[in-house]
Amino acid sequence: MYNFTVSDMTCGHCASTIERAVKGTDPGASVTIDIPARKVQVETARPAQDIAEAIKLAGYSGTLAA
Repeated sequence: MYNFTVSDMTCGHCASTIERAVKGTDPGASVTIDIPARKVQVETARPAQDIAEAIKLAGYSGTLAA
């Protein structure tokens, strides 16, 4: 499971765009989004780099949280 901080995610539209991007990379991924905290949690077998790239290509700055 990976936790990303997406500082430029501010609304439901942002969240749905990010979720679609992640699911486009891994349709079986489980995505949990906390908009007020600007956190995206992804449970996937794909490498974190793939998920970070999907978030970036969607137009957001996802940073893998420790």
